[in-house]
Amino acid sequence: MKLITEYVEENLSYFTEDSKESGNRNTFIEGIFMQTEAKNRNGRMYPKKIMESAVHKYVEEQVSKGRAVGELNHPNGPTINLDKVSHRITDLKFEGNDVVGKALVLNTPMGKIVKGLMEGGVQLGVSSRGMGSIENKNSMSVVKDDFHLATIDIVQDPSAHNAFVNGIMEGVDWVWDNGILKAQQIEKYETEIRRTKAKDLEEMQSKMFQDFLSKL
Repeated sequence: MKLITEYVEENLSYFTEDSKESGNRNTFIEGIFMQTEAKNRNGRMYPKKIMESAVHKYVEEQVSKGRAVGELNHPNGPTINLDKVSHRITDLKFEGNDVVGKALVLNTPMGKIVKGLMEGGVQLGVSSRGMGSIENKNSMSVVKDDFHLATIDIVQDPSAHNAFVNGIMEGVDWVWDNGILKAQQIEKYETEIRRTKAKDLEEMQSKMFQDFLSKL
């Protein structure tokens, strides 16, 4: 069995709701979390029947018991690292061939970073993380029936670095580790952006965003 991760190229909804229990406002993300019966950009295809079984098991064993937590960015394995947890999946169900989900963004250090990024206009996405075997069929890698869904993580959208840089230049306060992105770090990024030639700007933006993520 191999570690399999899949990014979903669909926009997420980001919204807040009042909590009936605490009276506080909770932050949620909602949208398509996984897709089946279609070849994705990684050349893989998830049969709906296999994914239905994996999702049902995950909902029964994790979601329904309040254990379905995910991380900000993928780790190197299937294990959940509690110090990196950013959200808890509260709902997961099929709509056609899509698996639609809803997740509560937690008030953990990583959850606060997610909120800060989204409030600053950064486009984040979700990516499933699981274990399973793959077989080649009709020029596709088809996921087999031993697939086990570990979780769904919040990850960087391919276009996220542009929004991140725009937020820096507009003076957005970025959430860092237990607080705000330090002023000197913002100034460093601003200086690098202003010094970069137009033809090299896209590469610099990408490097800058990766630098930010590496410090999480």
